[in-house]
Amino acid sequence: MLKRILNSIGNGVLLMEGIDILERLGKEEVKADDVAKRAIADPSVLHEIFKGVSSTNPRIRYRCAKILRIVSEEAPAKLYPKMDFFIELLDSDKRILKWNVLYIIANLTTVDVDNRFEDVFDKYYSLLGADYMVTVANVVGNSGKIAKAKPDLTRRITNELLKTENLTIKSHLTHECKNILIGHALSAFDMYFDQIQNKDEVISFVKRQLNNTRNATRVKAEKFLEKFA
Repeated sequence: MLKRILNSIGNGVLLMEGIDILERLGKEEVKADDVAKRAIADPSVLHEIFKGVSSTNPRIRYRCAKILRIVSEEAPAKLYPKMDFFIELLDSDKRILKWNVLYIIANLTTVDVDNRFEDVFDKYYSLLGADYMVTVANVVGNSGKIAKAKPDLTRRITNELLKTENLTIKSHLTHECKNILIGHALSAFDMYFDQIQNKDEVISFVKRQLNNTRNATRVKAEKFLEKFA
């Protein structure tokens, strides 16, 4: 196990031999952002963070997932070789871990030279039918980023986002939750509307939201139509 002593240097963290980084993370003695910077620079630190994702300690597990999410945003190429690792975690029964993985996979589409996301597209978007609003929100909220990275998937992504209007109400996904998710879909469409070929169906979707019972979603629809219609 990697042993490190952590000494603060400016806004970063210097890691030296002596104290377990995962133990420090569990005690919240180091910041996720600082460890992410070190993980980008030091493969041995990154290796420990991957190990931490499987920790039985929830605090370590979720802080490591957060660190990997930060790394995926700042240096996605560092994580791309582990794409299969993240794809497998889509089946995790640990919701917070799954939420982070949805972000990470979306970030990795920006460097997906082997088109791995295409293989997992159906699995990723099957989570639109998840029981928890936050899970669905992470799928919808990351869709604009994925569409920008994968323009060939524009049509398929658009078809999935249009489904938010017909989501099934559940105990953890209320009617108000659905309205929030529709608002997320509007934000995603805004990101890649120029790529959409059949713009009319999206415009029709947006126009229907002018009658949405959630004020924030109505406002998004109004601004979208002012911008594009």
